[in-house]
Amino acid sequence: MIPPPAPDYPPYQAPAAPKKKRGLMIASIVLAAALLLCAGGGVAAFLTLRDAESGTGAKEPTVAVDDFLTAVYKERDAKKASAFVCSSSRDDKKIAAKVAEVEKYAAGYQNPRFRWTSPKVDNQTGERATVTTKVTMTTADEKVAEQDLRFTVVQKTGWWVCEVA
Repeated sequence: MIPPPAPDYPPYQAPAAPKKKRGLMIASIVLAAALLLCAGGGVAAFLTLRDAESGTGAKEPTVAVDDFLTAVYKERDAKKASAFVCSSSRDDKKIAAKVAEVEKYAAGYQNPRFRWTSPKVDNQTGERATVTTKVTMTTADEKVAEQDLRFTVVQKTGWWVCEVA
């Protein structure tokens, strides 16, 4: 038989079973799931909106083309011209190169003036339109050059020039 404990010591007790930390584990799982959902939503939003236009665009397809032509041929301002180009086609270096090409071409003539026929919508289906015009350069010594242009214009937050042919 076991002798009774000494009067100075408390009676022996078995250690309590450790408490399970289920609440902490459940909270951790819920937090991890919430973070995954938020991160997934953020990635999805980025992929959806990365090609979004950063402006209002033109009210009509013909206005987008006219504004683009004015920026390229009259103002010869690549930065302004790129403001009328859709984001999927906007390449500042290519636009600047095209404006520089127009400047170089015009520099070879006496007092060149550019004008174009009123842009005309040839085909429009929903959010896409084909617009045509004829650009004419006239010089002081009565030389004339003409070029037919066809534009593909798309509507997102307004109308934007996406292709010139």
